[in-house]
Amino acid sequence: MSRLRALLASIALPAATAAWSAPFAYITNQGSHDVSVIDIAQQKVIATVPVGRSPAGVVASSRAGKVYVSNPDSKTISVIDMRTQRVIDTLAAGSGPVGIDASADGAQVFVADWYRNRLLVIAAARRDAAPLEIEVGKAPAGVAASTDGRTVYVAERDDDSVAVVDVAGRRVGARVRVGTHPFALLLDAPRQRLYALNVLSDDMSVIDVSDLRAPRVVATVRVGRAPYGAALAQGGALLYVTNQHGNSVSVIDAETLAVARTLPGFAYPEGIAAHGERVYVVNWMDDNVAVLDAASGRQLATIATGSNSRGFGAFIGTPQ
Repeated sequence: MSRLRALLASIALPAATAAWSAPFAYITNQGSHDVSVIDIAQQKVIATVPVGRSPAGVVASSRAGKVYVSNPDSKTISVIDMRTQRVIDTLAAGSGPVGIDASADGAQVFVADWYRNRLLVIAAARRDAAPLEIEVGKAPAGVAASTDGRTVYVAERDDDSVAVVDVAGRRVGARVRVGTHPFALLLDAPRQRLYALNVLSDDMSVIDVSDLRAPRVVATVRVGRAPYGAALAQGGALLYVTNQHGNSVSVIDAETLAVARTLPGFAYPEGIAAHGERVYVVNWMDDNVAVLDAASGRQLATIATGSNSRGFGAFIGTPQ
């Protein structure tokens, strides 16, 4: 009988997997130490994946078919396979990994080590290789990588600056002063801009990165209290920014940088991402994800997640 059950289980597993339809959203839950996997097409959680302690940062690498999750309290990175929705590896990651990003091809993963003031560069395919460490400023938080992975931007929170890291040269090539306590970063590659969200000055610094040797702030946009996450929507026409302490989301015209509207009714919103005609806002206090219509900002649905959801990073991906 036990052999029969095992055989049936092995037959049923591919069928269950096939019922999932990409893309997926991976929401880190700091309080329950796991990741909620949302099937975007079905708008529901289809798996809950245990990871390390207090997961915060996340990047879904579609090309690699993997999701990398930073666990600050475990000092590790959990690697989730997008096809099975299971942890397939756990990587050592300094003393307090927070922000995380990956090169477009998924070959390299970039991690901010908060306590040791380092950017860790991990060769994703070489588990036995120690991470490359590059010294950066104090309390590095958000990380954003260029498409080719040659340049990585790091928010140096306690220095009120953003570092431009030359990965091949293993050094900080330039720095730019921004607002007070930058935390999250978002790269707008077509416009050659970088957005830095400053949690204590309640604004967003817009940085021209067309010249990597001399990045400069070209605008400062006032948003709500404690901006935390940002996402481009509507084909890059709109920029959505979550305001933690304002319990709101600012919607900005990405071309003019004018605030078009402020959406109320969130509960300590943190992570945010866009896909198609929808925007997904992670609510830390309400343990859910709010689904918005990207064009109007109207709330369409909520999806329950784990405890103290964060989703800090590019959390939507499609395995290739």
